[in-house]
Amino acid sequence: MKIVVIGTGYVGLVTGTCFADVGIDVVCIDVDTKKIDNLKKGIMPIYEPGLEEMVIRNHEKGRLHFSTSLKENLADADVAFIAVGTPPGEDGSADLKYVLAVAREIGASINDYIVVVTKSTVPVGTASKVRAAVQEELTKRGMSLEFDVASNPEFLKEGAAIEDFKKPDRIVVGVESRKAEEVMRRLYKPFLLNGHPIIFMDVPSAEMTKYAANAMLATKISFMNDIANLCEIMGADVNLVRRGIGSDPRIGNRFIYPGIGYGGSCFPKDVKALIKTAQDNGYHMRILNAVEDVNNDQKSVLFSKIVKHFNGELKGKTFAVWGLSFKPNTDDMREAPSLVIIEKLLAAGANVKAYDPVAMHEAKKDLGEQIEYAKDSDEALIDADALLIITEWPEFRTPNFKVMGKLMKNKLVFDGRNIYDLAEMKENGFEYHCIGVNTDNA
Repeated sequence: MKIVVIGTGYVGLVTGTCFADVGIDVVCIDVDTKKIDNLKKGIMPIYEPGLEEMVIRNHEKGRLHFSTSLKENLADADVAFIAVGTPPGEDGSADLKYVLAVAREIGASINDYIVVVTKSTVPVGTASKVRAAVQEELTKRGMSLEFDVASNPEFLKEGAAIEDFKKPDRIVVGVESRKAEEVMRRLYKPFLLNGHPIIFMDVPSAEMTKYAANAMLATKISFMNDIANLCEIMGADVNLVRRGIGSDPRIGNRFIYPGIGYGGSCFPKDVKALIKTAQDNGYHMRILNAVEDVNNDQKSVLFSKIVKHFNGELKGKTFAVWGLSFKPNTDDMREAPSLVIIEKLLAAGANVKAYDPVAMHEAKKDLGEQIEYAKDSDEALIDADALLIITEWPEFRTPNFKVMGKLMKNKLVFDGRNIYDLAEMKENGFEYHCIGVNTDNA
């Protein structure tokens, strides 16, 4: 089989590379000439563990190709994946201009049957628009050509995307014909050998499945953060509450960790888009509106704790920040809580020294030279009035507390991810504030 993947962002590059790794002939297409040239040289546009090595290996073996020309690579392709961006508009709706532009180009170029697959996260009804765009171009050409449009949403976790693709919990595919189902089943056959399920359904249901999944996970996060805030008021420990409810198999222990809000490229955008889709169709998503409100507020919780501790006097204070990306094992800064917290600190006249294992280059695009970037975690601590834990990178979990205490001006930690134990912090002479525990009275 041969497939083309249009878009070499996070989803497109991982998708194309993983298909190539099982022997499928893959061409990844992008209009960004520099990005394509870099990929040919093995230079990645994103950070994802294991991806660079896999891209280089499959490119060298001739299974993974990179090009800026879609038309030149469609001739003998069985499947075309649309994996371009769908940035949110000001009203929260997903912008489909790139998706539909690709669809039109496919319609202007194909000469044989093909399955056009939306891999980008798109609202319900997008496949119909893609079909119309392809058909419009075929009509202009005076061609009567059979093609199918399918929906194949991705469920990749940043930082574990390759494992998720190769060993999926499930593969969801929305199709409109038996022929498209057969093509997609054949394409995914290498990933089904170990019993991973493929679920075929109608196209609108597949489109909705993606949004519903992300909205449910976002809901769990906001619910737990709401509980955490109440725990602080009532004197309960959210870490114990989490263990208590997480042992219930009906609830489970995933996505119930309290913190400073969710970020990234998926949850914020998809929650907004689902709310807008409902709104456009005369329905009010009451729970998801609350989920979004809680998350927006939660990004300021750590800053509020800092303001309270210093009685509002932050001017001239220096804060060390450990972690900038929205989650570990990625350099993704989109909707990262760190940006909200740092901007509030800067507005209050504070100084910020930050360290992140991989995201500092991306952070500079948002923060510029307003903050100081440390070469390692220890350098960030020098003469700091307090340390803020923003992203729970593994290397932050077991620091040398004695060294920390010597480097810092004050032995004070505000932990937005609850990675430390209160008793241990007290034993090491630190004042410790976290989420969902009233440490003032502990």
